[in-house]
Amino acid sequence: MYKKFFGLRENPFNVNPDPRYLCLNKHTQEALACLTYGIQSRKGFILLSGEVGTGKTTLLNKLLDWLHRERVATAFIFNSRLNVTQFFDFMMADFGIPTDTRLKSQVLMKLNHWLLERYQAGETAVLVVDEAQNLSTQVLEEIRLLTNLETATDKLLQIVLSGQPELEQKLNQPQLRQLRQRITLRCKTHALSLDETSEYVASRLLIAGGNGREIFSPQAVETIHGYARGIPRVTNLLCEHALISAFVDQQCPISGATVDEVAREFQLHEVEPNAQPMENVEPSGENRRLMEALQSLVTLVDHLRRTDASPLSPRKGSYEPHSRSIEES
Repeated sequence: MYKKFFGLRENPFNVNPDPRYLCLNKHTQEALACLTYGIQSRKGFILLSGEVGTGKTTLLNKLLDWLHRERVATAFIFNSRLNVTQFFDFMMADFGIPTDTRLKSQVLMKLNHWLLERYQAGETAVLVVDEAQNLSTQVLEEIRLLTNLETATDKLLQIVLSGQPELEQKLNQPQLRQLRQRITLRCKTHALSLDETSEYVASRLLIAGGNGREIFSPQAVETIHGYARGIPRVTNLLCEHALISAFVDQQCPISGATVDEVAREFQLHEVEPNAQPMENVEPSGENRRLMEALQSLVTLVDHLRRTDASPLSPRKGSYEPHSRSIEES
């Protein structure tokens, strides 16, 4: 609708994770380099984490494009709400390994044989799991056991787990410590700074056919960053609808007021685009009783400090040496 008015060939701010539009800022380059290095070096387990909307799936699609060009066998699991059987079915089908049984022992034997054949041919295989924060503990444990498919020197299967910060919290559970210890490389996606947001918007416009002319004013970019907090997905949303609104008004470059109007339509002035810190986990059992005792002690000390006759209150006279002796002890 607005492409001709702004001199574009295609919509630059679609929410689809199109790897062509991956903006290679410093953090993205580091994450992509970490992923490619880990796979080429057969590190086994790689963790990619980042806040919602910071481009993890787009980055994975860029990685998969590179792997396909290198003719590396891949399995990409994008729906992580699977039980163990469904997970193995999906993985084997995406690797293109025919199976006529659903017995896990037989499936693992076929997978191991297939991986050994590829290894002997100098090839590798990569399993990529997106939205991994939704995986059950049981499925995560099965994924860990897949790293036992190895030779004396190399891992036969390279595994990339990608997920939101909740994935890291889940991996910190005691029952998943074996998996956590096997993660050899960690990389992250990050929210964009104001300068990176400006670069991000300009890059996407250029890829979409823009000739470099100013479409978003500096004030508009600053307003976008203020509402989106550097989250690329929210940035795309604001930019897309700002383009539509500016086209209706025949406005170019787009003003900060137009972006502000769009943000208010989507209630972004009321809702934070990223997650708030999680509340502390409620203690239980012995820990709760200990915390209650400590709280009682703190309350008692506070009460004594407020009482003039308290030996804990710093005063002139006979109590002052006593107060110092407590502090020194």
